[in-house]
Amino acid sequence: GVAGQAVILNCRGIPHHAAVTWKHYKLVIKKSSITPLKGKATMSDRSEIIPSSKHLKVMDLRLSDAGIYTCEYESHTVSISLHVFKLMISLDGHFLPNEDLELTLMQNSSHLLPSLNITLFNSNNNIVTPIVVEDKTHQKYTVKLKELEATDSGTWTCRVHSDSPLINQNIPFDVRVLGFQNPDLERKYATVGSTVILSWHLNFRKITWKGGFTGQLNWKQQESAPAHELLDFNTTAWGEQHKTKKSNRFWFEIREGKFGSTIEVKLSKVNFNHSGHYQCQLAYNSRYVQSKIELVVMKVSANPAGPLARGAEMTLTCQVSSPLPPNTHLRWERVNGTQMDVKKSKQHEVKLEVNVSTAGLWICHLIEDNDLMISLSYPVEEAPVWISYVVIGASVGGSVLVFVLACLCTISGISWQRRRQRAKRMVQARQYLLENKTWQCQHRLNK
Repeated sequence: GVAGQAVILNCRGIPHHAAVTWKHYKLVIKKSSITPLKGKATMSDRSEIIPSSKHLKVMDLRLSDAGIYTCEYESHTVSISLHVFKLMISLDGHFLPNEDLELTLMQNSSHLLPSLNITLFNSNNNIVTPIVVEDKTHQKYTVKLKELEATDSGTWTCRVHSDSPLINQNIPFDVRVLGFQNPDLERKYATVGSTVILSWHLNFRKITWKGGFTGQLNWKQQESAPAHELLDFNTTAWGEQHKTKKSNRFWFEIREGKFGSTIEVKLSKVNFNHSGHYQCQLAYNSRYVQSKIELVVMKVSANPAGPLARGAEMTLTCQVSSPLPPNTHLRWERVNGTQMDVKKSKQHEVKLEVNVSTAGLWICHLIEDNDLMISLSYPVEEAPVWISYVVIGASVGGSVLVFVLACLCTISGISWQRRRQRAKRMVQARQYLLENKTWQCQHRLNK
């Protein structure tokens, strides 16, 4: 038998009219007669005699219920040995992903306890290989299995086997793992101006959970940046869910619903700054589990912007908000173009530029493995002829203007130099005349 369950002890061959007395060792458990019981056994209040068969049913078994049972009728006595197992599950069978499952198997019997072989089957009836530790008395076994996943939720089986005495006992138990259906890091791509929906699917609706839990959705633009709480939610044991918006950092829409197992936000007209890490976290009994979505945003631009003049060149830039994994790259190509019009980014490159000298529709693709994830186009239009002439005229006129200004500067410089030399000569002449007059005056005075 298994502790917590019921067991029926069979006493075959009892005549239908015969009175029967069931005992545990020497203590009376039940009598089919109405004679009052004295010195009752401990399981008397948890047992009953089945009227049609006179078998004994013991409910809510305990380890101490193991031992020798006897049924007595007329002059016959039949002995039955009851072997009881008790299986205890860590955390009361309620886990979060990556937590360890630990089982404790106890056995009790009136005979020498046998060494047991234990086999564990998961909810898909597949054999798993745990670590089994047995004590010296064979009374206690510890079974450990590391890192449960949300998909492990369901009914498991612990199979106990012994050759002597012959035991083949299956003990079912429930494992409930509260978590996300998409627990690993998920990467989602979006283009500037598009609409994107970020969803986290809980397995709450697929399991019978013990109580309520809380959670929140956080966002940070970079892994090392501080987190900002966007919303929080709580879910009752009956599946009723309440969400509260906590931030107005940027506009987003919460999908409302009284019941549900999905946390979902909608971003309309995605901005380049909406990129980053969106982390949904569940909390239960001070334990946490989280699931993260990285939003990568792509944009395209041109320098110079506007129509492409004849003979001019334009640089198209395709940029993503974060480095791409090795299996992902950017690619520019011109619609109806040649192989020369295709350019591919290097590994982890976040920006890809291409020089354009002819009009046409250019498209930037983001490709993961060989799958096209998102695309964003940029139409390069050719400027009208008169604009080209204006541009050419402006270029020629500008060149002429520069030449004229250079000539004027040169002439002005030469004139300034000549004036300076003339002024210098006049100063020298005045100095000479002054010196000459002074000499004449001194000469006359001396005479």
